[in-house]
Amino acid sequence: MFVLIAGGGRTAAHLATLLLGHQHEVRVLEHRRDVLTNLHHELPTEVIYEGNPIDPLILEQAGIGRAKVLAACTSVDEDNLALCYFARTRYNVPRIIAWVNNPRTAWLFDEKFHVDVALNQAQIFSSLIEEEMSLGDMMTLLKLRRGRYSLVEEKIPDGARVLGIAIKDLTLPANSVIATIIRHGQILIPRGGTRFEVGDEVLAIADHEGAEELARLFGRPIPSAPDNA
Repeated sequence: MFVLIAGGGRTAAHLATLLLGHQHEVRVLEHRRDVLTNLHHELPTEVIYEGNPIDPLILEQAGIGRAKVLAACTSVDEDNLALCYFARTRYNVPRIIAWVNNPRTAWLFDEKFHVDVALNQAQIFSSLIEEEMSLGDMMTLLKLRRGRYSLVEEKIPDGARVLGIAIKDLTLPANSVIATIIRHGQILIPRGGTRFEVGDEVLAIADHEGAEELARLFGRPIPSAPDNA
């Protein structure tokens, strides 16, 4: 599957890394020199396409006409909205995902602008907002219904009940999936045998009920009230 990522911040870099790990074809569009320098440290050169991601000519040269997915990940919401609208109306890209930078504009990211999935950074933990964290497991994300699910984060504290437990041995909420784990600044693709450590930052996709259950699952056990009898 060919995925075109517009914008080259941390969101794009992490997303591209995950997709490449799943053997997908990826291209990242970016024109800022400092961002390009960082991208070349993180991604294969052939994945990076230098050019303004909102320039129609650049988009065409980068292959938007054959893209199965567009991920609009620029730092400007207006640009992301324009990209989504253009990708669907001009090139009929099947799946469109957009990164929302300003929560106040989140309401615009809907079917009118042909956004299939909008990721609102207000719903993602602050440390990864600064780093523009990845969208998580793309193959799962593309199947989600817009609006019902969101990307949530839980940081594993000292004393958490899940420490040392493998994912395969956990009873996860039915309406959730673990997308990725950030450990010491590195992305881990979760496997059944992956065990949780203190400080792990777990990104999951869940509905409201699933998110609440995950918070309880990954948090510290609540101590029992003392018996005053």
